Amino acid sequence: MGYFDEPDGKDCLGKTTLTTQVGTVIGLTSSMYAFLFKYGRMTAVQGLVQGTNITLTMAALGAVFGATTCAVSAARGKDSRLNYFIGGCTTGALLGVKTHSYAMGFGMCAGLGSLAAIYKHGVLEDWPNMFEEPKY
Repeated sequence: MGYFDEPDGKDCLGKTTLTTQVGTVIGLTSSMYAFLFKYGRMTAVQGLVQGTNITLTMAALGAVFGATTCAVSAARGKDSRLNYFIGGCTTGALLGVKTHSYAMGFGMCAGLGSLAAIYKHGVLEDWPNMFEEPKY
């Protein structure tokens, strides 16, 4: 199942599950690189704890984005860029809560919200997907 197989506001559980899985994979990958390059002098237990923290944070961010975007789409009854901005903004605000920083929350809200809205604009305008094979 792809994320855009169902219209926004439908199959919220499936979309939230998919974004959570993507967040988990990003978290596991980030954990690996953090352990190798940043936390290389940790013991295995310390590395496991730090990796779990990173992975769970990224999984939570994916879940919040998927759930918020789908819930806002269902409540508004519209498929628009604003739904994705609100989902990205909520995700950024969660990072601010995790870091106990209003500046981080506001900045990530604006950044992730804008990035998500631009992505949705690209989907609505049929911009080419950078992960697909080019068609000649």
